[in-house]
Amino acid sequence: MIPYKLILAIIMIESGGDPKAIGDDGLAYGILQIHKAYCIDAGQQAGVSWIHNDAFDPQEATKMFKAYMARYATPERLGRDVTAEDIARIHNGGLYGYKRSSTDAYWAKVKAKLIEYGEHKLANGKVIFEYEDQPLQAVY
Repeated sequence: MIPYKLILAIIMIESGGDPKAIGDDGLAYGILQIHKAYCIDAGQQAGVSWIHNDAFDPQEATKMFKAYMARYATPERLGRDVTAEDIARIHNGGLYGYKRSSTDAYWAKVKAKLIEYGEHKLANGKVIFEYEDQPLQAVY
């Protein structure tokens, strides 16, 4: 399960919690700044026919995020336990984002936000499966 505060940290970095946010020259939508290909990929994983505009709905965007991570941020795929860093970097840089140096600065922002939220262990490598799932609270 993905910890609530990790999702919240990514939301705040991506959009400041604005469900109507449009970024990346009009290509990224909603609180998690989801691109069309991410939406389609997540939908394939979840068995849902999301359209890109669904990313403007915070609950649907969160479902997309979780489905994308269920596909790409797994111990089987990474060959080790999954961390918050892996999830943040995959969200930012695609399925191989956890390996790309181009996602280092993004992770630094998410890590700082996690520390701000008091999630020091999560920010410093605690593995994800040790967390209980928590409902995403409204941040917008």
